[in-house]
Amino acid sequence: MTLLNIDIQYLSETLEGLLKIPSPTGYTDEIVRHVSKKLEALGVFYEVTRRGAVRARISGRSRRPARAFVSHLDTLGAQVKALKENGRLELVPIGHWSARFAEGARTTVFSENGAYTGTILPLKASGHTYNEGIDNLPIGWNYVELRVDAYSKSTDDLHRLGIDVGDFVAIDPAPEFLENGFIVSRHLDNKAGVAVMLAALKAMTESDIEPNVDIFWLFTIAEETGHGAQSILTPDIASMVAIDNGTTAPGQNSDEFGVTIAMADQTGPFDFHLTRKMVQLCRENDIKFQKDVFRYYRSDAASAIEAGADVRTALITFGVDASHGYERIHMHALRSLAELATGYALSPVEIQRDAREFAGLTGFTHQPREDADQHLNPETEEPEPEPEPEAEPVDE
Repeated sequence: MTLLNIDIQYLSETLEGLLKIPSPTGYTDEIVRHVSKKLEALGVFYEVTRRGAVRARISGRSRRPARAFVSHLDTLGAQVKALKENGRLELVPIGHWSARFAEGARTTVFSENGAYTGTILPLKASGHTYNEGIDNLPIGWNYVELRVDAYSKSTDDLHRLGIDVGDFVAIDPAPEFLENGFIVSRHLDNKAGVAVMLAALKAMTESDIEPNVDIFWLFTIAEETGHGAQSILTPDIASMVAIDNGTTAPGQNSDEFGVTIAMADQTGPFDFHLTRKMVQLCRENDIKFQKDVFRYYRSDAASAIEAGADVRTALITFGVDASHGYERIHMHALRSLAELATGYALSPVEIQRDAREFAGLTGFTHQPREDADQHLNPETEEPEPEPEPEAEPVDE
C-alpha cells in the first residue's frame, strides 16, 4: 500500500502542546480536555469515561473484528507525603522513577489555594555548607525534599499557603526541539505516543480512505501506575497496538530512529501474529525497524491482558534514551510510527475468525512447527497447499 503523508509540523506542534499541560497520574483532567478538543478539530467521534479515559473511533466497513491503538496521557510525578518542620515538603513518587532524576527538577505544586512553583533538592544541597557530604548522601526519595517558591520556613507557613498532604506535584518537562530532529524533554513517555496517534488520525481523516473495520484510538490516564487499558476496551476490539517508548541502552536493540517492535516485555511475549504483521508492514513499506525485548517494562497492553481481555496485543515504540529521566527521542521515529499506524489501520484483515469471541477451529491460526516446513498464507493464515508432484516420465 502507499503510505499516508504524515504532517510533521502538526506532529511536532501537537507534542509541544501536550508537554505544556501537567498530567501526573491522578491529575489528568486538563490534558483529557485538550486531547478531546484535538479530536473535535479533526472531526473524529469520541467519548470519555467517568474518570477521563478517551475512546475515539473511525468507522470502517465492518464493526468486527475492530482494531485499536492505545497511548497514555498520564506521566510520572509526585505527591506530598509530609509537611516538614523546616517549611519544605517530603515527597513520594507517582509511577516508578528514581530520585536521581528528581534532584534539581523544577516543579509545580497544586494546592487548595492555587499553584506554587518549587525545586526538588537533596537534603544536603549546598557544597559551601556540607562539602563532601553532598557526594556521600544516598540516592532515594527519603533523601530529597521540595523547596516551595513562597515564604515557607515552618509547617504553619505551609498550612497558610494551603499546601497539604496528598497535593499533586508536576515535574516541569523543560522541552527542547532541536533543528536536527532530536527532542529532549521529560514526559516524552508517553506524550510522544499520543502525538503520534493524533498525527496518524489526521492523515487518515484527510485521506478519505475507509478502513475495512472500525479503528479505535484509546487514550488512557493511569498507565504509569499499572492500570492502563483495563476498562476502555469494547467486545468488538480483537487486536490492540500500544504505542509507547522503547528503551535505548546498552544491552537493548532499540533505536532512536525507525520503529522498535517489542517482541516481549516483563509480562511475556506479545501476540505472535499481530507482531509478525507489524514486521511485515515495515518490510513492505520500507519503514526502518528493529526488534527488542524489554525485561523491566510494561505497557497499556499488559494491563488489558492481566484484566482478562481476550485481545491480541502488540507494542510498537519510539526509541528513548534515558527513559523516565531526561529523555531524548528523534522525529524520525515518531514519523515512522505514524506511518506504520496508518498502514496497519488500512491493511486487510487476515484473521476473519477474530470477529467472533468464540468459534470452532475453522479459520483458527497456525504457527510454524518444528517438525515441518510449514509456510503460512498471510491472506488466510492457513497452510499453503503443497505443490503437485511432477509426473513420472512415461516410456514410449
